[in-house]
Amino acid sequence: MGLLAPSRAGSAVADATGDAAYLRALLDAEVALTRAQAAAGLAPEEAAAAVTAAAAEPGRHDPGALARRARAAGNPVVPLVADLTAAVAARAPEAAGYVHRGATSQDILDTATMLVCTRALEPVLADLARTAEALRRTAAAHRDTPMAGRTLTQHAVPTTFGLKAAGWRSLVLDAHARLTAVRAALPVQLGGAAGTLAAFHAYAEAEGTPATLHAHADADRAPATAGQDPGTRLLAAYAAATGLAEPALPWHTLRTPVADLAGALAFTAGALGKLAADVLTLSRTEIGELSEGSGGGSSAMPHKANPVRATLIAAAARQVPALAAVLYGALAAEDERPAGAWHAEWQPLRDALRLVGGAARDAAELTGDLRVHPDRMRHHLDATGGLVVTERLVAVLTARTGRAEARRLLDAAARRTAEQGVPLATALRDALGEEMPEDLDQLMDPTAYLGSAGALVDRALERTVHTPQEPV
Repeated sequence: MGLLAPSRAGSAVADATGDAAYLRALLDAEVALTRAQAAAGLAPEEAAAAVTAAAAEPGRHDPGALARRARAAGNPVVPLVADLTAAVAARAPEAAGYVHRGATSQDILDTATMLVCTRALEPVLADLARTAEALRRTAAAHRDTPMAGRTLTQHAVPTTFGLKAAGWRSLVLDAHARLTAVRAALPVQLGGAAGTLAAFHAYAEAEGTPATLHAHADADRAPATAGQDPGTRLLAAYAAATGLAEPALPWHTLRTPVADLAGALAFTAGALGKLAADVLTLSRTEIGELSEGSGGGSSAMPHKANPVRATLIAAAARQVPALAAVLYGALAAEDERPAGAWHAEWQPLRDALRLVGGAARDAAELTGDLRVHPDRMRHHLDATGGLVVTERLVAVLTARTGRAEARRLLDAAARRTAEQGVPLATALRDALGEEMPEDLDQLMDPTAYLGSAGALVDRALERTVHTPQEPV
């Protein structure tokens, strides 16, 4: 129910990855397999219709019961196949033998997992697009809003909030591009017992259907597929029936699809985590440059308005990389089907999807209602008495005194400002005397030292959600 996981509770991805959704995907995978065999001439259309109808019977399959029975075989496909076969037999006894025919449990569970991932990523991508659009508006509105840039927690040089928001948006678009590419490549799984598709050849030969298969191909398919190997032809038909990509090979122990998805999910969590980390810092009481539109309350302190959405995103960003590490570890899978490595993927992958789904939802809400406080940003630019522009002053004084002397003078003046509270302008006038630039006040205006910030924002905002990602 998500009692201890508020970041995912009630999200579209939580529903799309729940046990009911997984059960639906398992049944979809079984139905697609039978329909693909019918399309390839390896099963009668009546069998495909019977399996489709039995799989659609409401309430027949109980996820809790399947989970308990799964302990006997180590996965839920085995008891599900038994139940589905019985349901088909009750409708059309002659069709029962075509349920799950030629496949192994991993074919169905992997295919179902890819279906779940494809469906779950749809709302994630939608929320990332919403976030990017909100940040586009914010960056444009605050293109020239000055604020202190901070490095290693300290004031560095002036920047703009528009540039910061454009940076957040760039990361969100990177995440969107990565997830979009991974989603499009998620493949169907079909290899049979050990990845050779041999069972489909055996059934075809036993039933005398290879000639029928080829005739079917010649009559109904493009010429390029006529006479194609029955196994690879079935793999193509299965991919078409599920809407997933067709892999070059069965990937029972070639876990690239899962690893790629893990990497994209970890990147997305981190990208949103960067946004959240900045919001958490800038919304501190003593900084107050940002605030969430509707902060969360406290059970003890009535005055609190906590940055809850940013907090939940930050929590997700700390968990997903660890889950991705488990999924990367599963790459080291032995033989043609592993004991343990495959099983170790199931829950971490679902948790990663849920965490990213919740974080994407929270990011869309956070950025859509983010409150920006330019007055606080401007106030903080003056907090160091002018130290925020010392980089600029070094460049100006270098032309007068040489770089070494300019740096010595600025170091001494900055130290006096920091230690004695003397304004930097006063310290410089005392140190430079007649060498003091006449336009010192203008030079020390932090809002006039923003470099290419505005141009960078403009360039960043040219990129859209649909702009192809640069090579990485």
